[in-house]
Amino acid sequence: MNSAELLGDAYGRIREEVHAVVEGLSPQDLNERLDPGANSIAWLVWHLTRVQDDHISEAAGREEVWTAQDWHGRFKLPFASSATGYGQSSKQVGQVRVESAELLLGYYDAVHEQTMDFIRGLHNTDLDRVVDDSWTPAVTLGVRLVSVIGDDLQHAGQAAYVRGVLKRR
Repeated sequence: MNSAELLGDAYGRIREEVHAVVEGLSPQDLNERLDPGANSIAWLVWHLTRVQDDHISEAAGREEVWTAQDWHGRFKLPFASSATGYGQSSKQVGQVRVESAELLLGYYDAVHEQTMDFIRGLHNTDLDRVVDDSWTPAVTLGVRLVSVIGDDLQHAGQAAYVRGVLKRR
């Protein structure tokens, strides 16, 4: 197994988790917050997808799926198209409301497809390329890709927890 195959497997596992969490949920379940300061499933999946879209698109030198395929317009969120959810207030988190599981998964799947397309073309030496020199040490492509995996799996796990709580109510 080479690096691209390993990364592809990891991103495939994220997709499995996201689908397991979102499929079959009503808009009410997707948008419900366990308390006024909690993140909803909709926000968690939207945020993990936005961060993946932002980071992978930048590393690949491509336009974000969010704007290229007008997901920003389809979601109709009251934020700038550059918003990823990072640093949002509780009030802003509550403004992320989705009309269906299909909308949320449609955007996720489009980002996943672009991610996999990028990863399939990688060679081991590509992973050493610096993609962000504002950190010490500078962030390489390999570190960025693994960072997104870690963040996405954490948020997918949080969303799974929320789903479990909602289903036990």
